[in-house]
Amino acid sequence: MRAAVQQEIGQGKLEVVDDAEAVGFGPGKVRLRIRATGLCHSDLSAMSGVLPQPAPFIPGHEGAGEITEVGEGVTTHKPGDRVLVCWLPACGQCPACRRGQPHLCLAGFMNAGTPNYRRPSGDLFGFAGTGTFAEEAVVAAACAVPIPDDVPFEIAALIGCGVTTGIGAALNTAQVAAGSSVAVIGCGGVGISTIQGARAAGAAEIVAVDPVASRREAAVRFGATEAVAPEELADAKNRITGGEGFDYVFEVVGRSATARTAYETTRRGGTLCIVGAGAMDDFLQINMFELFFDEKRILPSLYGGGDVLRSYERVIKLWRAGRIDLEGLITHRVRLEEINDAIDQMRSGEALRTCIAI
Repeated sequence: MRAAVQQEIGQGKLEVVDDAEAVGFGPGKVRLRIRATGLCHSDLSAMSGVLPQPAPFIPGHEGAGEITEVGEGVTTHKPGDRVLVCWLPACGQCPACRRGQPHLCLAGFMNAGTPNYRRPSGDLFGFAGTGTFAEEAVVAAACAVPIPDDVPFEIAALIGCGVTTGIGAALNTAQVAAGSSVAVIGCGGVGISTIQGARAAGAAEIVAVDPVASRREAAVRFGATEAVAPEELADAKNRITGGEGFDYVFEVVGRSATARTAYETTRRGGTLCIVGAGAMDDFLQINMFELFFDEKRILPSLYGGGDVLRSYERVIKLWRAGRIDLEGLITHRVRLEEINDAIDQMRSGEALRTCIAI
């Protein structure tokens, strides 16, 4: 089958090959025909080495498609089922799951260290234990989440990570209050989804912050009350909050410098929500006095900070009700052979989200 492969970490381009094979099918597993996958900035971070990932590997973790085969013992799925790929499935048995925090379950990470693809030249890993930049994938049955017939594959792929992450950060983790003031730093696909989540929660002011003009324009279309360049954020803080700071600030970049700016932009007693995935050697510095004196809540948000299955259902309901716009997120639709062009567009900041047809 065809797949897009990164041979070495730091390599700038992917190689589209036609001799890859999805392996590991057996009891408890399902085989998928991938129909669509999203290109997320986390894929670029894995390619560059910001996020840990063994190579060679097939990127991609936002996918949707059809089940073609089920393994022994799988009774919840059947061939022909339409599903999205959940890259972090919950086991339901570990302490995190029993505490009601299934998004913190580590069972899914165990699969990330096992090659799940192969070429004649050797084994391949799939990013985050999945690897959706391929025509087929073999995943645990829990990774394949059924979707309703009215949800297009392209939309389902985005719900599988970016949309759920952003909307969940606003609704699950920060629990944005109606009438509050919000700033969102970083307006790619996840940042735009965070803006939509804040709007759905009833925020009165939502300020989008991004250095790219096209992203600022998009942020306003998706619900921000205004959009500013980073150097204009201090003025927006003074105008809107009287200098006090925003009730909620979301950092959706994954860098300590922007996280520090987000902290300084949050009011005393307010909430700073860290959504961006950053590097292990990038440290955020906060002194002990301000941590005590300002009483700002610092809330990291992994995968939307809640039960992802319930979050998927809520996102679909909001989309059906016209409360959020998911079609508009897909600014580029490309074929697998055009993936390197899509990567260049995302690196330049032009694309909110690219959906790849497999």
